[in-house]
Amino acid sequence: MSNQSTQTKLMTNWRWWLCSLLFVATTINYLDRQVLSLTYEEFIKPEFGWTDDDYGKITSFFSIFYAICCLFAGKFIDWMGTKKGYLWSIGVWSAGACLHALCGWGTSLLTGSPDLAAATKIGSNAALAFSTTSVYLFLFCRGILALGESGNFPAAIKVTAEYNPKKDRAYSTSLFNAGASVGALAAPLCIPPLAKSLGWEWAFIVIGAFGFLWMFFWHFMYDKPEKSKHVNQAELDYIHQDDEAEAAEKAALKEEKAIPFLKCFTYRQTWSFICGKLLTDGVWWFFLFWAPSYFQNQFGIKASEPLGQGLIFTLYAIVTVVSIFGGYLPKLFVEKRGMHPYSGRMLAMLIFAFLPLVALAAQPLGVQSPWWPAILIGIAAAGHQAWSANLFSTIGDMFPKSTIATITGVGATAGGAGSMVIQFVAGKLFTHAEEAGAAFQFMGFEGKPAGYFIMFCFCGIAYIISWIGMKLLVPKYSPIKA
Repeated sequence: MSNQSTQTKLMTNWRWWLCSLLFVATTINYLDRQVLSLTYEEFIKPEFGWTDDDYGKITSFFSIFYAICCLFAGKFIDWMGTKKGYLWSIGVWSAGACLHALCGWGTSLLTGSPDLAAATKIGSNAALAFSTTSVYLFLFCRGILALGESGNFPAAIKVTAEYNPKKDRAYSTSLFNAGASVGALAAPLCIPPLAKSLGWEWAFIVIGAFGFLWMFFWHFMYDKPEKSKHVNQAELDYIHQDDEAEAAEKAALKEEKAIPFLKCFTYRQTWSFICGKLLTDGVWWFFLFWAPSYFQNQFGIKASEPLGQGLIFTLYAIVTVVSIFGGYLPKLFVEKRGMHPYSGRMLAMLIFAFLPLVALAAQPLGVQSPWWPAILIGIAAAGHQAWSANLFSTIGDMFPKSTIATITGVGATAGGAGSMVIQFVAGKLFTHAEEAGAAFQFMGFEGKPAGYFIMFCFCGIAYIISWIGMKLLVPKYSPIKA
């Protein structure tokens, strides 16, 4: 047996335990993020008298504030360190999630009306004040949630780069990134029942509390691989197999010199990553924020009903199963076809860019059964998750480890900005389409269904446009040296 085979057999696998922890954090992240979308149409909207425009403004604000925070979150994680930075991140977003439960109480306190019905009896101005006040309180809580959540992916990607060689990073990223799908998958099974039995406030509190429990495990389980008592030399050698050209880093364990923040924007590689995020992140968030509302508006199926839970569960079950293979495909290209990791990743991303095109058929086939949109949107969203896992890994291909979190934050900012526009436009579009009724038409549909069809068309073509932009900016592998 070769020495390499012996090392492989005897080496520890602590990196996969940490990957599991990243998976749990991402699951919690998306559970917290989805509580509002699953309680909006059935519970919050009638309680506060919101419109889709109000909801669109809230999700749009979350997106842009998240984007702004992401611009600095990566730098914060690089500066604070992965361990402390991640603790701060999840602590803040968990607190923000729980604070949503106080919005009803705060609205009553500030307006002097116990509920919307009482405000309506006073007059239309009082009802408007009650609704508007609730919107601003939710905006405040969403801002705190966004502030904390902005640190999740920069920290997780940094851990992935620290604990995996290049060939495994996309696969590792796809595994923890599947937490987004699992969080979205678990959400319809637990959040609507919680809201229906205990009240929507307790849905925010119970789900938000999971983050505080995660912090305990992270504190005791994470250390850099060179310092971790759970990582032996064989695993450390495996992790650093790409670092032979950087012997100084391995021998002296010195930190790389980080690229100055503004200088990052002088590289085409940075703009390639921005291009990959700008149009595509908003697609995922659109499905996440609007899918429960879509099924209720389009088919009259509530999220708390067994059929509504089944539709959303099916949608994200497809995402979960398909997206796990997203990181494995470039690994297959590298190991079986001998491709360069970056080239294999870009080929895989091109393949995944075609999956969202099935969203174009969601609305036409929806006239036959609500299961068609659930299945097709699930396939499109799975394409996003597979795309996203590989897109994140291109940072580790191109940039030094000391700058990975910073570039991740920059890209997340672009993705959040793009999502802000999509959520804002969606809210305006749906409100206008509903009010216009038959006067608003698109491709044989009228009213709100026409609005949904327009959004699905955009979601379908966004990835191909992004891939072309990335390829034009960085035609071939071109790493940056700090």
